[in-house]
Amino acid sequence: MDYKIIQPPRQLSGYVPLSQTNSTCVKGMTTGRGRALVGVAVGLISLGIGWRAKVGHNKGTGSARTAAVLALVLGFIGIVLSVVHLSITTGAVFGSGSEKAVAIFAFVPNLIGIALGGLALRTRSAKAHGT
Repeated sequence: MDYKIIQPPRQLSGYVPLSQTNSTCVKGMTTGRGRALVGVAVGLISLGIGWRAKVGHNKGTGSARTAAVLALVLGFIGIVLSVVHLSITTGAVFGSGSEKAVAIFAFVPNLIGIALGGLALRTRSAKAHGT
């Protein structure tokens, strides 16, 4: 028997074009990405409203209390959306297009929005009671 050694094709620094691999890529907007991004968007809105309520852009009006309550409610809604998304994508792996990492990150702006809304509500009620 005559064996021939076949050399693999020469590659530059380990780069293999995607067209030559057998792996599949997730492209575009998936339902998982959409669900995760809604949680982030609600969290960022909650954070912005909570910040405005805490800083007191609406001094002397009743809308600061409304903004603080709205920041709290939106923060809790965002956390519920993230928990639901994480429970739906329990078996998915990171990098599969399910956006588990985005849903985990969504907790940050939601929690900050809740904290700012709570602080704004507390300072408004403390001023109302004179303490």
